[in-house]
Amino acid sequence: MDSQQIEDMTNKYVMNTYGRYDLVIDHAHGCIVYDMDGNEYIDCVAGIAVNNIGHTNDKVAIVLAEQSKKLIHVSNLYYTQEQASYAKKLVERSPHDRVFFANSGAEANEAAIKLARKYTGKGEIISMNNSFHGRTLVTITATGQPKYQKGFEPLPAGFKHVDYNDIKAVEDAITDDTAAVLVEPIQGESGVRVPDEDYLPQLRKLCDEKGILLIFDEVQTGFGRTGKFFASEITNVIPDITTCAKAIAGGIPMGAMLASETVASAFKPGDHASTFGGTALACSVASCVLDIFDDLDLVEKSYNNGQYFRDALELLKDKHSCIKDVRGHGLMIGVELDYACGDLVAKAQEKGVLINVANGNVIRLVPPLIITKEEIDQVVKVIDEILP
Repeated sequence: MDSQQIEDMTNKYVMNTYGRYDLVIDHAHGCIVYDMDGNEYIDCVAGIAVNNIGHTNDKVAIVLAEQSKKLIHVSNLYYTQEQASYAKKLVERSPHDRVFFANSGAEANEAAIKLARKYTGKGEIISMNNSFHGRTLVTITATGQPKYQKGFEPLPAGFKHVDYNDIKAVEDAITDDTAAVLVEPIQGESGVRVPDEDYLPQLRKLCDEKGILLIFDEVQTGFGRTGKFFASEITNVIPDITTCAKAIAGGIPMGAMLASETVASAFKPGDHASTFGGTALACSVASCVLDIFDDLDLVEKSYNNGQYFRDALELLKDKHSCIKDVRGHGLMIGVELDYACGDLVAKAQEKGVLINVANGNVIRLVPPLIITKEEIDQVVKVIDEILP
């Protein structure tokens, strides 16, 4: 099939829930994806911060093949070595004691909300305006963006939203029925919004004073994206619960909710479950991903190359007055412009770079953590060329 036939077939048979770009990706490796005609693109979308180790890693391919011949799935009614081993590896890298495995960020956040309610015996969750926590009914309700909720009413009860980076707003919203505060350490979908340095520490202090839980949604910020393994390490704040997904298994669907022993103990057999959560296949790949992080020193690379990337983008501010801000941590970067810039996606694609626009006017750059300085230079050159 050619590109047009693939697009036509997709549009005919797949539900129309995505605004797709006019590009059929055929194969990929490292930071480069290729279309049906063999054209190359530097991928600064990375499956929306999923392909942190790059595309089609050779070690992952070997693990996938070997594990698929041994054991793919049984059920969480039984034990598997793969799940036990990976649980130990992941928990030991986190500030937590226990993990629950799911299949996506939305599922991880659903689990976190259920756990917070079960542990506290309270129903109310405070989350932030312009946040994003998933597409299930509960997680779009937790998401502080009405556009994701429109048409799906009635929404579940027990959620309220306050302004991000405003500790007083959180304090004023707390009631006797508040179970937890749910927050992204850096807001991704609303344009890589980085809070003040004291915001997350103040949230931790406030939650401790009020006896409520603090949940960090690290679905996008986790696994080296921000130059730390978890973004919570940037300010040394330890939440009660952390959710993650996206980069956890190199592109294989997987999510996880981590919690302290005290909080996790609220879940008893039958309280929560996931048929495909923590399969032998997913856990084997996820374990391999952690090994790759160590072998390639990807957290450190994210920190250093992220700084290099942002410094290069900062130099463009003197040349392009439309750039209002360059921000982020590690290789989670936002370039805020003073106009709606959705058209830049196609312009960059024509020049061999895949980018994403968040919140209408922010170029979001979340490339694989293996991106080289030479590739960064080429991306900056293209952004320079497409900006007015």
